Amino acid sequence: MKRFYKQVTKAPVEGGWQVQLDGRGMKTQVGSPQVVPSEKLAQLLAKEWDDQGEEIDPKSFIFRDMADYAIDVIAKDRDELIRGLLLYSQTDTLCHRADPEDALYQRQLELWEPLVTACEAKHDIRLSRVSGIQHKPQDPETTAKLTRLLEGMDHFELAGLQTLTALSASLVTGLAAMEEDAEAESLFAAANAEEDWQAELWGWDGEAEQRRAMRLQAFTRAMHFLAAARS
Repeated sequence: MKRFYKQVTKAPVEGGWQVQLDGRGMKTQVGSPQVVPSEKLAQLLAKEWDDQGEEIDPKSFIFRDMADYAIDVIAKDRDELIRGLLLYSQTDTLCHRADPEDALYQRQLELWEPLVTACEAKHDIRLSRVSGIQHKPQDPETTAKLTRLLEGMDHFELAGLQTLTALSASLVTGLAAMEEDAEAESLFAAANAEEDWQAELWGWDGEAEQRRAMRLQAFTRAMHFLAAARS
């Protein structure tokens, strides 16, 4: 598609901020007003439009797609998304570890335990850790507290958290990424510890390295989206 606009701006509107193309307020891909909660997030969306050349690249609108998902999908059925996030807590990567006699176990302990204990302290919960292939569900009280935590988030926060959690297969990691001092590379490396361990033993192949880099980039962008939405 050819670029059809000249000027990209952002403006305060009822309920938040909206990007404008030649003075016309943007809508989501299904036609809802694309109103976001902060000027900083509107700036991220505006930059995606401003950075387009003569031809528009639909795949470059990462932040727009996340905002549209928040508005068109999550806002209409928050409960379904929350249920999906709670499922990650039951099989959280950071709580499912190798057998203690396995060399990988020590790496997992070093990278994962500080994140798990920080999550417990922050949210006043207790998370079950298991080794090997066994499964142990989280305590009902922990699940209830996590439910209340997620219910207190707006749909933009949930959109960012869902992306972070899916990329890391860990609700603990997703919640850690919402902290102000969170570092994308270290959090992603922790969540990716098993894959990195195998690569250290047997070597990376080009496709695996590329996939990891793309997932890290998506993880980092989701953190930017969240930080901007919450500013």
